[in-house]
Parts: sequence; structure tokens; C-alpha cells
Amino acid sequence: MTKIQRALLSVSDKTGIVELARALLRHGVEIVSTGGTAQLLRLNGVVVTEVSDYTGFPEMMEGRVKTLHPKVHGGILARRDRPEHARSMREHGIPPIDMVVVNLYPFAQTVAKPGCTLDQAIENIDIGGPAMVRAAAKNHAFVAVVTDPGDYARLTAKMDAGGGAIDAEERYALAAKAFSHTAEYDGMISSWLTARDASGKARAFPDRLNQQWRLAQALRYGENPHQAAAFYVERDPPRGTLAGFTQLQGKELSYNNIADADAAWECCRSFEVTACVIVKHANPCGVAVAATPLEAYRKAFATDPTSAFGGIIAFNRPVDGATAEALGGQFVEVVIAPGYDAAARKALAGRQNVRLLTIALDRQPNRLDMKRVGGGLLVQTPDEFDVAELRIVTRRDPTASEMNDLVFAFRVAKFVKSNAIVFCKDGATLGVGAGQMSRVDSTRIAAIKAKNAGLTLRGSVAASDAFFPFRDGLDVVAAAGARAVIQPGGSVRDKEVIAAADEHRLAMVFTGMRHFRH
Repeated sequence: MTKIQRALLSVSDKTGIVELARALLRHGVEIVSTGGTAQLLRLNGVVVTEVSDYTGFPEMMEGRVKTLHPKVHGGILARRDRPEHARSMREHGIPPIDMVVVNLYPFAQTVAKPGCTLDQAIENIDIGGPAMVRAAAKNHAFVAVVTDPGDYARLTAKMDAGGGAIDAEERYALAAKAFSHTAEYDGMISSWLTARDASGKARAFPDRLNQQWRLAQALRYGENPHQAAAFYVERDPPRGTLAGFTQLQGKELSYNNIADADAAWECCRSFEVTACVIVKHANPCGVAVAATPLEAYRKAFATDPTSAFGGIIAFNRPVDGATAEALGGQFVEVVIAPGYDAAARKALAGRQNVRLLTIALDRQPNRLDMKRVGGGLLVQTPDEFDVAELRIVTRRDPTASEMNDLVFAFRVAKFVKSNAIVFCKDGATLGVGAGQMSRVDSTRIAAIKAKNAGLTLRGSVAASDAFFPFRDGLDVVAAAGARAVIQPGGSVRDKEVIAAADEHRLAMVFTGMRHFRH
């Protein structure tokens, strides 16, 4: 156990620092502090020693040089079990510092502001702070380093229980967290600076992509039982993404549950109107929009009841009791929604194996899409669909209802593995063909699945995630009963495909963009 006798407090984020300082004073700890932190503490009646008085050397260069001094770093780095270290401390009048409470200049917050200049970013790169944090973390056998205000209350309780001391296990955990803190900080600076030239002009991607991921959950196994697995989340995930879920009931989520839940939620939250999405093996097998969650669920389930067995169901509106009761007739692994009313919770409470997740509804996209490859990482910007770019290319225009369904179908196709064909009508999928090497085969499979579900494709619309390279795929779409088609266009045989659409009296819309999903 290390009893805290002297602490250095120098924080940018001053949340809880006054309360921590008061707790330290109760244990007779001498407090050394800097600049704004010292001023805040004094205003709140906390007795502190200014670092310039402590070192006998004034702060200078607008605060750039204040803690970079042997009396500070010697007091932090000295090993208490080494006689030669103790001798040096006595010879040079260096008292030991037993606790370092430091968090760093707000670089991330600064560069996030619109119009942040290179000079502003540079001025918010902390130097003395990381040096003290790393020194204290290295010497954690004797020094406690605290970088997170969220840890203050726990540490205060530990000191109260331990007579002002902090045990070795806690100091080690704090040191590991501190090194992660400085690594993340340096990584943010590296990523931001290498995404700009010397004049501050931004580039699309940084030369060095540094990211930190936090272990959120150790999983029972991976995609298959012989694979170990874990779930990590970003330091600051976009609001509304799966990383922000809360599990209300059910068994522990598996690797495949999380992957499929993400596919379902990303598709569902892309709709502005009430929607339900059912996913199986990362592909939507039923998607619908309607006036109520119950109606959307029934329409989505009707697409492919067989594949929906054991699937993941997502709603972008709170689930009510009637919808929850309807789910009772289906075997479902996970249900996701922004919320559940009391009747829904009661209806689902008896199905303890059903994993119930709630996520705040937000349509903010992921910042970057990433895919791991052997020895590398593929990174791209999000796949965003702009309705304003649609272009009618056939003699027949789609009707208003057909156009609505075409936009709906193409949005669903974005979440279906390539090659993707999606038949829809009245805001609901009728048949989904996914992941085939041939677009014609995907089209045939989508038609077969609709037939198996007892659904007619007569008068439907169809979406293709990429262009038809030949007219044969379009011929199958027309033969299945579709009356309108949406596709990116861009093939060397576009004229041939457009002529085929006119021949079948189909309306066809080009998006000008594709939705490959591998």
C-alpha cells in the first residue's frame, strides 16, 4: 500500500477536481497545482502550493513551461526502494510526489470546432501533461496516476477505506488506463496532422489512421464455437449506432447476434417513417414501412416467414404491447427498438431467451466504414443515397406509388449482400435475392422466395444494387411481374437494357450510384 502524502493536480477537464482535492486534504495530503486548476481550488477554499513556488522556477512562455522541471519529474520518477534515488532526492531537495492527477489539453474538442486552424490545433497539443502522466504510470509501483474524473469517487472511497493509501492492484490499473489515455491522445494528433499538409489543407484520409477501441464484452465464442471472440467499441461512437445499445433482458449476445443486430439496426434506422427490418445471416429477409410498428412487422414477416425463424427484428419506433404480442408467434433471437412500453415489456418478459435491446434513434452515419483484410484495413466513407440524383430513362414514367416503392427498394438493396435484387410493393419487400455471383441468379432466387411465401410479384417494383450488365436480368424481372425498376446505370449496354425495359413497358430509373455490399 502506498500512502498518499503529496499530490500534483493539473487538469484541463475540471469536473470533480474540487471534491477530490477536499478528499485529499482530509487525509493530510499536500496539494501542488498549476495555473487554472490552482486558481479554481483556491476559490473553493482548498489550500494549494503553486507549482512555480514548489519548483522555485516561474511559469513562462504562456504556460508552455511550468511542470517540465527536475523537482516535478524527479519527485514522480524516483523509486522509493532504490537508495541511490533517495540520495539524489535528498541532495537536490526533491520531495516525492505520490499522486498525479492530470488530464490533457482538449485537442479533440478544439479540432472538432468548425474552422479550426492549424495554429489553434498546435496550441492545444499538451506536452507537460503527457510527460507527467507517462512518468507516473511508469513508476506506478509508488505513484498513483489519475486521468479520468470518473475515477475520483472510487479512489476517494478506497483512500477512506485504506487510511489514505492506494493498493498496488489499483495503481497498476490506473497506470494501464493512463498509457491508453496518452496513446489515444497522441493517436488523435497523428491522425489529424497527417490528414493535412503544412498549410493546414485537409486530405480525404490521414497517412496514419490511429483509433482506440474499448473492450465492451468478451463473447462466448466467435462466428463458430472453436473461435474466441470479443466485442470492442469506439472511444466516442456516433449516437444511435449499435455500440450504444442497452440490453434489457435475455441471454448474453453472441458474435453472430451482434453482427446481425448491426445489419438490422443500420437498415431500420435509415428510414424516416415507421419501419421494421428482419435480418437473417446479415441479410434483410423482410423489410416494411407502415403506419404502426405492428403493421410494419406483419408486412415484413410475410416476405419470408421461413427465413425469419431465429432472426433479428429491428423497429425504428418504440414497441407497443400489440406488437410484442404478435412477436410471440415467432422464434426470434434479438429484438431492437428505441424503447418498449410497459405492455410490451410485460408481454416479452416471459420469453427470457429473447435478447431485448434498446438504442437511441439517430440517423447519424458511421464516420468511416472499415473491413479487415489480411495484414491490412480497407476504409471508406459511408454509403449515402441521394434521391435528388434519380433519372427516369424509359418512355414510361413510374407512377407516384411506384416511385415511392422504387426509392424504398433501393434503400433496402443497400443492405443486401451483392449481387442484390429486391422486389417490393406498397412499402414492403416481396422477395430478396442476395449474395449470388450472377445477378440473374439473384433475380430468380428473389422471385422463387416470393412464390414460396405465397406472394405475387405482379405490379411490383425491383431494385438492383448495381447495373444490369446484360438485358437477361431485366427480362427475368419483367417475367416475374415487376412494372418498374431502379438501378444505378453505367453499363456499356445501358441502351440495350433501356430498350428491353421499353419493350416490356417497364418504367426504369437510374440512380447514378451503386450499393455494392461485400
